[in-house]
Amino acid sequence: MSIFRLHNEQNTEQTIDKHALIFGLISVFLCGISFSIILPVVPFLVQPYTSNPGEQAIVVTLLTSIYAICVFFAAPALGALSDKYGRRPLLLVCLLGSAIGYLVFGIGGALWVLFAGRIIEGIAGGSIGTIFAYFADIIPPEQRTKYFGWVSAVIGVGTVIGPTLGGLLAKFGYSAPMYVGAIITLLNVVYGIVYMPESLDKNNRLKEITFARLNAFTQLSNVLSMKNLKRLLVSAFLLWIPNGSLQAVFSQFTMDAFSWKPTLIGLMFSIMGFQDIISQGFIMPKLLKKLSEKQIAILGMISEIIGYSLIALSALFSFYPLFIAGMFIFGFGDSIFGPSFNGMLSKSVDSSEQGRVQGASQSIQALARIIGPIIGGQIYVSFGHGAPAFMGMILIAAAIPVLYKRTHVKEWQT
Repeated sequence: MSIFRLHNEQNTEQTIDKHALIFGLISVFLCGISFSIILPVVPFLVQPYTSNPGEQAIVVTLLTSIYAICVFFAAPALGALSDKYGRRPLLLVCLLGSAIGYLVFGIGGALWVLFAGRIIEGIAGGSIGTIFAYFADIIPPEQRTKYFGWVSAVIGVGTVIGPTLGGLLAKFGYSAPMYVGAIITLLNVVYGIVYMPESLDKNNRLKEITFARLNAFTQLSNVLSMKNLKRLLVSAFLLWIPNGSLQAVFSQFTMDAFSWKPTLIGLMFSIMGFQDIISQGFIMPKLLKKLSEKQIAILGMISEIIGYSLIALSALFSFYPLFIAGMFIFGFGDSIFGPSFNGMLSKSVDSSEQGRVQGASQSIQALARIIGPIIGGQIYVSFGHGAPAFMGMILIAAAIPVLYKRTHVKEWQT
């Protein structure tokens, strides 16, 4: 049975398959939990294998970078394969891979084992573009920004629960959150096997797949050659670099600057997730009535600059209330930028290209998250705890005029 039911034959308006939507939302909710549950404890898992805080910070950021490297190479290939063979088989295999990665990381025992776990997770994590393509399949183009907002809100719920749970589970051992993350992901695999419908109709699938479609560099080159996407992706790339740096050094920053412990770090992550829910549930719908997607994205970028400035000041004065305020404002900006960006991106191509373009987008994001943590870790050690935040202010200020110039977005009716 087709994922879409058509009614009103004159307008052929799409209705959303509720089972597909529920599966997709549950998937991103569980992904939010299983990813965020490990964040408060990563520095503590690394600590036994390092000799000083500086080395510890470098290893933590390298673990983030190796994950992003794997996503960079895997995302275009998985997106293209999903365009050819459908979303369902790719997503189920990748969810299983994520569970294995969590288990390996939790077992640990040596630094190389931790890196092996992150590599497995990174390859499987390349499926995030396929998840967004799945939503693009089941949601009519004119409603995508709204539903991508829902997706962000649901991820926010998972982000609220995950870090708090991770911080509490750390009392039973720093590996405990990894094992729980693996269990949660496996439950999602089982749910998917039983209930997940295929979203991409066979008539809309890619007819043939070439090696070039699987090559990350070729796909990036091809996508960036599309005039309606180039400015959008370049501006997002400049934003994602400092975001990746912040995510990588967050736990280490709070340990070094404020002497926070896993429970408090997890609580801060949860506050950020709650902020995401508020923004998506109450603020984003009002913004969509008054502003265009591009205007919302720019508002988000300005908010992130303000957030970074307060984070930098908190490092200079060792005053954690400034840090908390900065994270709230940054979180608001990040929460409204994501849905507006994904909405503009999904409307730029037809259904047979959603996996490819979303995969390329995730590769660009992964590339930024390779560069961001490496640069962030180095300047964190060399120039002080506030240096990554200063970098964020500069790069996003440069990204705003790139996005502000007119971007032509062709909306495809699928």
